[in-house]
Amino acid sequence: MPEASSTEHVAIYAGSFDPITLGHLDVLRRARRMFDRIILAIGHNPEKPALFTYDERLDLARHLVDELLAEEPAGAPVSVEHYSGLTVDFARQAGASVIVRGIRNITDFAAETQLAITNRQVADIETAFIVTGESFAFTSSSLIKQVAALGGSLERLRTIVPAPVIEAMQRKKADPSNPLSRLARDQLVE
Repeated sequence: MPEASSTEHVAIYAGSFDPITLGHLDVLRRARRMFDRIILAIGHNPEKPALFTYDERLDLARHLVDELLAEEPAGAPVSVEHYSGLTVDFARQAGASVIVRGIRNITDFAAETQLAITNRQVADIETAFIVTGESFAFTSSSLIKQVAALGGSLERLRTIVPAPVIEAMQRKKADPSNPLSRLARDQLVE
């Protein structure tokens, strides 16, 4: 990965993106007007069981980012990468000066502020908060997985989830060995 020049403002937009939502893309769209280059960085959150593999998340995110860039060519270029370990270590390696975080509500703000202060203290990297559009204020990947696993209509998620993600979730839901299908069965046991 090439090092950023000292005058280039590179931002890391990090998350598990499992699945990537229209809210994530909304934050990315806004960030493209603020920075010179953005890396959408797909990480692993050990506290959350993954629905999509790294490769699946990379493919979905790259497809959606390509669509976004084609629809809106003005703004910062965006690359999609995955990483393991600490986000701040990846950010330093990429030459980023800031980590972008989407904020949906006051609960997000409280948790993200604590993380931002820690990142600044331990790694000298700043955090830029971008408030998501109001139509995505209650969108979360975890809730989307839960709705899908518990038999909710995937079609009704189209206002908050991109079509390629819904199609991928439909394939997962039809596969009995997939975590989405297993989650639905586990919920029925309780």
